[in-house]
Amino acid sequence: MPVALAGLAGLSASVLICMALGWGLERIAYRPLRNAPRLTPLITAIGMSIVLQNLAMMVWGRNYLTFPSFLPRMNFEFAGANFTAIQVIIVLVSALTMGGLLLLVYRTKLGMAMRATAQNPAVASLMGVNINRVIAAAFVIGSALGALAGVMVGGYYEIAHYQMGFMLGLKAFTAAVLGGIGNLAGAMAGGILLGIIEALGAGYIGDLTGGFLGSHYQDIFAFVVLIVVLMFKPSGLFGEK
Repeated sequence: MPVALAGLAGLSASVLICMALGWGLERIAYRPLRNAPRLTPLITAIGMSIVLQNLAMMVWGRNYLTFPSFLPRMNFEFAGANFTAIQVIIVLVSALTMGGLLLLVYRTKLGMAMRATAQNPAVASLMGVNINRVIAAAFVIGSALGALAGVMVGGYYEIAHYQMGFMLGLKAFTAAVLGGIGNLAGAMAGGILLGIIEALGAGYIGDLTGGFLGSHYQDIFAFVVLIVVLMFKPSGLFGEK
């Protein structure tokens, strides 16, 4: 089987498995806590992430695994910038996926039901919205996007590890807070801005400090941004008051 077809098959399998896993987690771990205080689901999310990481460690082990490269190694240059084929694919797939997500949320009946449920689930239920089905659909869609992101990360670094999504999840949360919780376009802009901040911080500030704050410490910039945003603009750059 060609490498591209094998990669497509692996992507399809991972998306389907993660969709089923997301649906199951919503039914088991989150639906019983629907009316609990807001801190309870947050603690549950942290606990479930630890459980999933340890299950992955038990299945695949602690060591780093080689992730197969599903694209030829090609280098491009544009305006003095060097980039590879996998980077181009990641940008295109991310843009198409985010565009599709925006269309889903703002141009479909399911998206309207999601927004209504997010604003007031009780009123949405009275208007005929099946909030259980809508929330489960949100978990399924989010899990599918997470699987796609995991494949792209693995394809970029060509390695896989049972903790590969932990730091990325924290940064995704930081990007959402930076752009504004509940604002999809803001979260996308926050992710891009956070990436630029990390790249500049690891590069320029690393040079100024003699490498002390170089690439090995680039993760600190995400959490510095998170602290600053929560202190001075908790609603995010594009969020509501």
